[in-house]
Amino acid sequence: MNVPLVDLRAQYLALKADIDAAVHRVLDSGWYILGREVAAFEEEFAGYCGAAACVGVGSGTEALHLALLACDVGPGDEVITVSHTAVATVAAITLTGARPVLVDVDPETYTIDPGALEAAITPHTRAIIPVHLYGHPADMEPILAIARRAGVRVIEDCAQAHGARYREHPVGTMGDLGCFSFYPTKNLGALGDGGAVIGNDRELIERVRLLREYGWTREARYVSQVRGLNSRLDEMQAAILRVKLRHLEEWNEARRALASYYARHLPEAVIKPLERAGCRHVYHLYVIRTRERDALRAHLQAAGVATGIHYPVPIHRQPAYQDLAPAEGLPHTERLAAEILSLPMDPTFSTDQIEQVVTAIRAFFERGGR
Repeated sequence: MNVPLVDLRAQYLALKADIDAAVHRVLDSGWYILGREVAAFEEEFAGYCGAAACVGVGSGTEALHLALLACDVGPGDEVITVSHTAVATVAAITLTGARPVLVDVDPETYTIDPGALEAAITPHTRAIIPVHLYGHPADMEPILAIARRAGVRVIEDCAQAHGARYREHPVGTMGDLGCFSFYPTKNLGALGDGGAVIGNDRELIERVRLLREYGWTREARYVSQVRGLNSRLDEMQAAILRVKLRHLEEWNEARRALASYYARHLPEAVIKPLERAGCRHVYHLYVIRTRERDALRAHLQAAGVATGIHYPVPIHRQPAYQDLAPAEGLPHTERLAAEILSLPMDPTFSTDQIEQVVTAIRAFFERGGR
């Protein structure tokens, strides 16, 4: 039996009747952009997150871009974030004309190191983007304290952390704005691209809403009040997300159960993910570390087990962003890139599938890691 990294088809088949009905409801309506489904999803997702409001947009990258624009980030500004993240985080900053400032991560949670963050603040700093990576929240209390002292905005990148919590606070509700991706592999995934911005500051949220469609208002369509973009969550994806949202908590608990099995049965030879006290990890990815990563990955592939590396090249080492590399380097980030390995993780997986992964990993180390 082969074990994939994720199984999107199984997720669809589990909800096929409800998803198909939602798709047909949209097709039958004759309204495909910014209609009732988007409005309903925005209300439901805001309620799930405990936020005052939500704006559906075209992707997670665009969610970050629009949030930055809503916070008046632009040329001449600096935005601090991490190099150990999806390139989308940094791409969204550069789209505004601002300069990304990349700092190192905490070596245990792989999220932004508050100490490194504080050292990177300058008079040009306009915003901070903490990334809740792999499903684990960043350490928001010191991050928010640093931001308050510096008078800068905090925009949470929640693309991998739908349903994660930090000291009982849902991610996305602690900073000025929270940004989500609904890429199909996410904990809450559409069947195409999609994203959302949530927040409790209604003025900021309404600015995002204005920016997502050319600066038009409900009252004056086709008249741009500001220079906006075209970034709209479409009706079809919103209808599908409404179906899936009802199952998100159940799926997150399934992920946590599979992670618990991994934690109990994986050998001590690998470094397992940490869940900090007071945090709720939702295991978008289950990422282990070993110096023998490449050999282990080849062994698992031969055993029919798919793996991934999130992410193999830190952003500051990529050709397009080498000018952002700090002179002192980012040692934790660079070490992680050489050691991390994402194991199969999907809420539809059975314990038997996860046991097959564990058995293959144990066999690798029992024969000396070769």
